[in-house]
Amino acid sequence: MKPTKPTPSPRRSVRSSARLVVTDNAGHRVASAPVIDLAPIRFKLRKILVPVDFSTPSQKAIRYARPFAEQFGATLTLLHVIEPVMYPVEFGYMPIEPQEAEDMRLAEFQRRLKQLGTELGATVPVQSQVRIGRAWKEVVDAAKAQETDLIVVATHGYTGLQHALLGSVAEKIVRHAPCPVLVVRPEEHDFL
Repeated sequence: MKPTKPTPSPRRSVRSSARLVVTDNAGHRVASAPVIDLAPIRFKLRKILVPVDFSTPSQKAIRYARPFAEQFGATLTLLHVIEPVMYPVEFGYMPIEPQEAEDMRLAEFQRRLKQLGTELGATVPVQSQVRIGRAWKEVVDAAKAQETDLIVVATHGYTGLQHALLGSVAEKIVRHAPCPVLVVRPEEHDFL
């Protein structure tokens, strides 16, 4: 039986001739190990999720996501989240929004997302989705459900009191996302 040579892992290959040598202050050899040649990681993006609130920063996030989708042949999902209207307890029993009005809002946002999708052109497959709930939670849940490979999210760049009062949806998405997140700031050096 002929001995088989172990095959290197796809991410690393070992060069048998090159060795890393560790010496002490006097120059005596203390340890050595083979040099590991790290191969570049090959990214495979199949699904990219972009939360959209129709603001200028979210349009910038779409402009960032599109080249990624084109380069990797990925599907781009545009997601808008409608936060439910919450009435303070002090108001007592207030009539909540009738179902017809909520359905109209859903239809309007779906129409706007489809319009954004058609503006992206035929070079990228685009899906659109509207959800109701807390924005960061719905984005994270959608990313998990769709097995998203990348989330491209815009931040409004609020600081100080505005950040404290409004919170940061982007920050919560980054903290809880099941995949890498690219955060696009409104004022930054663009690489597009």
